[in-house]
Amino acid sequence: MNHEQSTNDKSIMKLGIVTHRVDKGDGQGRVNYEVVKEALRLGHHVTLIASQIALDLQQNSQVQWINISVQKLPTALLRNLVFSWRSAQWLSKHRDELDVVKVNGAITSSPGDVNAVHFVHSSWLRSPVHTWRIRRDLYGFYQWLYTKLNAGWEKQAFIQAKVVVAVSQKVKQELIEMGIPPQSIQVILNGVDLQEFRPTRRDRTPLSLPEGVTLAFFAGDIRTPRKNLDTVLHALVEVPELHLAVAGSTAGSPYPQLTQKLNLSQRVHFLGYRTDIAEIMNAVDLFVFPSRYEACTLVLLEAMASGLPVITAATAGGAEIVTPDCGIVLSDPDDTQALIQTLKILTITPEKRKQMGQAARRQAEQHSWENMAHRYVKLLKSLG
Repeated sequence: MNHEQSTNDKSIMKLGIVTHRVDKGDGQGRVNYEVVKEALRLGHHVTLIASQIALDLQQNSQVQWINISVQKLPTALLRNLVFSWRSAQWLSKHRDELDVVKVNGAITSSPGDVNAVHFVHSSWLRSPVHTWRIRRDLYGFYQWLYTKLNAGWEKQAFIQAKVVVAVSQKVKQELIEMGIPPQSIQVILNGVDLQEFRPTRRDRTPLSLPEGVTLAFFAGDIRTPRKNLDTVLHALVEVPELHLAVAGSTAGSPYPQLTQKLNLSQRVHFLGYRTDIAEIMNAVDLFVFPSRYEACTLVLLEAMASGLPVITAATAGGAEIVTPDCGIVLSDPDDTQALIQTLKILTITPEKRKQMGQAARRQAEQHSWENMAHRYVKLLKSLG
């Protein structure tokens, strides 16, 4: 009995995760949440060095929460610096209590066994749509400084890790360009909730969207040019049969004004910031998201899981799963003519949209949160 108990104990992993949030609120937080749930399901013990975690995790006896509260500090840079220092201080005293530690980027100055990379600041710094290239003011300078510092800290963190997990092939290539050995990199794409996002047609009326027209959907931060709504609007001018629904806060956004300037006000429907993205996706015909820079966007997978044909760009991480039978990947996000042709084809061919949407759903089914979490936990267990 004692020998059997000892053997079982060896199979139990003491996992530490260092991150700001562990909940369903954002992409990185959701990834960590799903990894924790899978680890708990398998009986492992989890220590979360975090500022915010989901209530169900707070109440779980297998979870230890080291609460590093930085929310009241005035800037992201200061919050990150304090979090990094305090988390490293805790780990310096308790690291031997953990079998394996998972971190995100430069979240802490203490080395992690696995570093999951959701964003590469050195690549973002080179992007033509980085904030500093758009705004040469104090805010733009702050964004340049924030990115520059994180780029340096991240490289050191990636070098120290035993395994670096890239959330897309695009991120993997960026890491290789940074000098991270390819053999230390694994690609694990983010997941999607296949129950929340599934093909189910809904009435457009409650969403204040027009019936009887082909309707495309765009979702993301529309306060900056990074997500590339401007190219979508210019292309829409040449596709008069198509309407566009846009989810994203319009406060400080230049695009409602651009829409008026392009005489598109009757065909572009700004919905504001929304939490009912799944319902909107069930009311539209296709998803368009030619982002100029993305590490790996959840919304792309969510659209595919909803059975929508997707139009994206090679500059959007995660685009590698968009095969020709389920969507179209533009080689250049700013190629307005290519986008026009793509929109025209999908606007006038409902049967093609249906076939592509069905293929998109099949592709998305390979990327459930459960599958993603299983891969992470298997990797972490192999190192512990």
